[in-house]
Parts: sequence; structure tokens; C-alpha cells
Amino acid sequence: MATIQPLELDELSGIWNFFASIEWRDPCMLALIVFHVVVTSMVLFTRNHSNFQIILFFILLLLVYFSENINQLASNNWRLMATHQYFDSKGMFISLVYSIPILLNCMGMVATWLYQSSQLMTKLKKAQLRQQAQLNAQGKQQASDHGTSPQHSKQD
Repeated sequence: MATIQPLELDELSGIWNFFASIEWRDPCMLALIVFHVVVTSMVLFTRNHSNFQIILFFILLLLVYFSENINQLASNNWRLMATHQYFDSKGMFISLVYSIPILLNCMGMVATWLYQSSQLMTKLKKAQLRQQAQLNAQGKQQASDHGTSPQHSKQD
């Protein structure tokens, strides 16, 4: 039986070579892909439910925060879930295939929130201008009804 060697970061010449060296049909890789698809779907489908997205946002940030601990746990138990030891001490694997997609989802949520905020501010400003125009029109109407101008003139 051949011994399984961990991936050596020194042997890899780039990120694409690193991705090519991953056995994507491992159960843990498939589970990770399904996890990212589910999270991205949740982010997209709940973009109009801000309370849920806030909770999801903080959960995702906590998952990234604890990625070092997850990497250590996975490094100690990699034989239970993978055919190769991907979980290096520098955290390159977990950063590239776990944390970065989660952070991209978080960035997408923040971008959505900023867009929604700008749309809300635009609606608010339009409503304020409409209200101000109505008040001005009412003031002019009242002034014409009373025969005075809307501006008060000072008499010396």
C-alpha cells in the first residue's frame, strides 16, 4: 500500500497548480462544494430579508474567524474525510477553498446592503422634494386666496 504524502507548498508553482492538485471527488471536497453552493444560494435568495442576512453574515464571519481552528481539527483528522492531507500548517488550502468563497459571499451581502441603502436614500430624498413642492404649492395657493404674496415684505 502506498503512503499518502501531504501536499507540499514548495512544490507548487501557483494557485492554479494547487487547485489542479486537489482531488475534487473526495467526500470532503464534494461536501465543501455543496456547502458553498447552499450558502451562495441563501445569500442570493434572501437578499430582500435583511434580518436573516444579518444573522447569516455574522455566522459566516464567525466561520472564517474560526477557520484556523477548523484547519487544525481537520489536519488532525484528515484520514476520516479525505484521501490526501490538504490541511497544511500555513492554512493555504482552507484559505483558498473555504474562507475566500465565504468572504466573497459576505462582500456580496455588503454590496447589496449598500445598493439598497442608496436606493432608500434616493426614495427618501424624492419624497422630501415632493413634500416640499406640495408645501410651496399650498403656500402659493393660500397667498393667492388671501391676496398677499407668499413672501412677507418688511415695512420701515
